[in-house]
Amino acid sequence: MKNETPILDSKRLERLERRRATRKLRYSSYREIRKGEEKAESFKTSAKRLAGYILEQKTAFAIVVITCAISALFNVIGPTYIGDALDLLNEQVAIKLNGGSISPEALFPCIKALVIIYGGMAVFSFIQQYVMAGVTAKVVRKLRERINEKLSSLPLKYYDSNSKGDILSRIMNDVDNISNTLQHNLISIVSSIITIIGVFIMMVITNWFLTLFIVVLVPFTAVIALKVLSVSRKLFKQQWDRTGELNGHVEEIYTGHKIVKIFGQEQLAEDEFNDINDELVTVSRKAQFISGTIGPFINLMDNVGYILVAIIGGYLIVNNGVFSVGGNVIYDMGTAFSIGGILTFITYSKLFTSPMSTLAQIANTIQSCMASAERVFKLFDEESEIDEPTSEELTFNEELKFHDVSFSYSPDKALMEHLDLTVKKGSLVALVGPTGAGKTTFVNLLMRFYDVTGGKITIDGKDIRTVKRDDLRKLYGMVLQETWLFDGTIMDNIRYGRLDATDEEVYNSCRLSGADEFIKMLPDGYNTKITENGENLSGGQKQLITIARAFLKNPAILILDEATSSVDTRTELLVQKGMNEVMKGRTNFVVAHRLSTIRKADEILFIDNGTIRERGTHEELLAKGGLYYAMYESGFGGAVSTEHTLSTDY
Repeated sequence: MKNETPILDSKRLERLERRRATRKLRYSSYREIRKGEEKAESFKTSAKRLAGYILEQKTAFAIVVITCAISALFNVIGPTYIGDALDLLNEQVAIKLNGGSISPEALFPCIKALVIIYGGMAVFSFIQQYVMAGVTAKVVRKLRERINEKLSSLPLKYYDSNSKGDILSRIMNDVDNISNTLQHNLISIVSSIITIIGVFIMMVITNWFLTLFIVVLVPFTAVIALKVLSVSRKLFKQQWDRTGELNGHVEEIYTGHKIVKIFGQEQLAEDEFNDINDELVTVSRKAQFISGTIGPFINLMDNVGYILVAIIGGYLIVNNGVFSVGGNVIYDMGTAFSIGGILTFITYSKLFTSPMSTLAQIANTIQSCMASAERVFKLFDEESEIDEPTSEELTFNEELKFHDVSFSYSPDKALMEHLDLTVKKGSLVALVGPTGAGKTTFVNLLMRFYDVTGGKITIDGKDIRTVKRDDLRKLYGMVLQETWLFDGTIMDNIRYGRLDATDEEVYNSCRLSGADEFIKMLPDGYNTKITENGENLSGGQKQLITIARAFLKNPAILILDEATSSVDTRTELLVQKGMNEVMKGRTNFVVAHRLSTIRKADEILFIDNGTIRERGTHEELLAKGGLYYAMYESGFGGAVSTEHTLSTDY
């Protein structure tokens, strides 16, 4: 017993190492794929696009800029009055030492000016924060509206190739990150830039010679800072990519938590979470550390400049404004340099480098914001489903036809080739075949979730690609194998099929589908509240509700994709009875493994590898003794001839 735990731990460790190796290979491929995309998008491009959203609030943003400019102007003027006040105070001290009387009133103009200046700064700071909050809220609302519109227009293949968690991370985490940065840091950026320009002008006016010692440090500081920022931008991009992957994993495990518990894979789920989380921690730590080095470096340069100004300024005071080296006059102010003057310049030197330090300290936040903006804008740049404008209406009166249709999800592997099929109005067509044969793909092409890569599909002779997808899908009602219910009452969920339906029409659709019986037995009947994704209902009950929802739409073409897979035999008989009524007068496609649901089909299509291998009625296909016969015999436990045995399990 003592040796069992180490064995289990070693197996788990071995499994974790294999998974990490797989993940490393996957990330390597992922980075190769994304390399071209990262080159196409840059900090400058993302910032420019984000600025476009901000500038849509022109008036409000102008108020922010103006108030920032006034606050910065006050901040720039303040040191001059402080220096004057110090010189006046110094004069009063000299008068006192010489036996004269002090005149405190001489300081009042400077004190009054300082109160107005710094009081005004406080007022304008409040205004800019208040207005900026409104600008940020509107920008974020615009981004989320655009995301919502984009998600509605994206093709199904986008959702098939991206995890739900990563998509949700772009909607929530990335947009929230942009919001926080705009609200708390944009004003600092604007104010810092204006302050740097204003202070530089005042320093030149005050003493251009001392200004040289401050400015000479700027290029060196800027080069180092830009180098660090270029590295940190990539790291922040990776950080938010890992955040999206972590959200995807959490969403996946939470959705399938019952399966995780049933198979006892809690430890595996935890290991995978820790694995992704460790990578997120590593890349986040690197991003924060590297971007965080800018602040201390700029502070160092700030202190170097401060020391130079103090030493040289003190020298100018002692030498009456003259700076000489080896007896040669390098600079002559033409007047004595006062203590107030040196204090004013030192204050300006601090004001000049302080905004740079502020920009450096928020550089990591800016980089993180741009990484989030890049992810959001990449979503915007995804190719949408585009319908050509058309005024033609699509009706189904005669036939639906596949003309030499070919399709593939990837260019290197064809799934469907040269498929021809004609379906007359009012027909019941059943699609059978092994898993992965192309039955669901057949339905996806009908609905234009994907477009054919060759040939065409027509309804009454009209190519469905020339019709708007919304108009096309109005012809269809569909019941999927996977049920989807939203948080609301049963009545609300069924009426989702047709929002203008009356209560009686809802009741009738439920009677036809067989859902009416169990709904009436619930405590609140049709007003019963459905919890998240119908957790308070059985699988069969949820399926019956989705069938009733499709019936309520009263479509011209009804598609049932394994619609009775979640109901028991007794319930299936009730559903079949209702389906027989609803199918009258409309064209029906049934995808099913249960042969009992397709015996009455007008035509059964046996599909394998995207090709119709056999077609005919139930009796005709049995008499043929081919693939359908083998599946029928296998499905009901009969003997199967070896020559008809299928290579794919059912």
